[in-house]
Amino acid sequence: MTNVLDAVRETQVLVLAAILLAGAAAKLADRSPRGQGPAVLLPIAWRRPATLGHGAAEAVVASALIGVGGAAGDAARVAAAVLFAGGVVALVVLRRTAPEAGCGCFGGLSTTPVDWRSIARSGLLAVSALAAVGVPATAAGAAMRMSAGHGAVLAVEALVIGALSPELVESARRALRREPCAVREVPLRRTLARLRASDVWRINTAAVEGMEPVDVWRQGCWRFLLFPGRRSGRAVDVVFGVPLEGRRPAVRAVIADRETGTVLSALGGPADGGTRTVGRARGGRAAQEAEGATGEPSAATGSAAAEEGDGTTAADSQVPG
Repeated sequence: MTNVLDAVRETQVLVLAAILLAGAAAKLADRSPRGQGPAVLLPIAWRRPATLGHGAAEAVVASALIGVGGAAGDAARVAAAVLFAGGVVALVVLRRTAPEAGCGCFGGLSTTPVDWRSIARSGLLAVSALAAVGVPATAAGAAMRMSAGHGAVLAVEALVIGALSPELVESARRALRREPCAVREVPLRRTLARLRASDVWRINTAAVEGMEPVDVWRQGCWRFLLFPGRRSGRAVDVVFGVPLEGRRPAVRAVIADRETGTVLSALGGPADGGTRTVGRARGGRAAQEAEGATGEPSAATGSAAAEEGDGTTAADSQVPG
């Protein structure tokens, strides 16, 4: 009986370290500014720092569980218990005040609204952390001395935690049905990196004034970036169309006279020889031509595009800082 209890307690150290590491990695990798879990109760400007701080704390505690024994190891287990117990309280509050929010336990993967499963999981892990206090083995030591008894305990606990984890269902759903690119969130910095690595950007660099776009908007699976420029002494608008998916997608560009709107050149896609006059609300004379060159439905102005449901997001319509 003593051996069984020892195996159960030693296994808890291993389970806690794995859960904390997975949670920390997910939180640190999640780039969504909206945040998940209790962070949504904070002002927007604090959500990302709070998520990063939580992830960093989990990573520190997990590292201590893996390699630190003795009194310091017990302190790490108490810290883990505090983290999970605090999670229970925070999730109860979140369920009452923002019932549509996910628990955020594993970053952007934890989008299912908080229910009894997430709360019970945090409570179970808090009890597990307290049960592990006083165990001489670290998580690394428990893994190296894994026996059949440890394996049986680990299998049972994995089944229990899996049943309490809506993230598993969400992972399966995403794997079986990938989110369409037209509604998928794509960081602006990734689009800029793809643009600046393209031949079309290098060809037009001499005509572009400034490295940051003055307008950004989205049309389906394309993101458009407007840069002011100058060509042969005349002011021009340069609009680049960057695909949001594909390994080596073709970036396209249109250059138009800022005053007349006459298209001067189009690269990477079909063009009409520069005879069409186009316009956009914020001075992007090449906007409609660029959208037409990608094969996506075009809109005369940014506001019209938004009204027609073109997938434009608030982040895309802002001028990058």
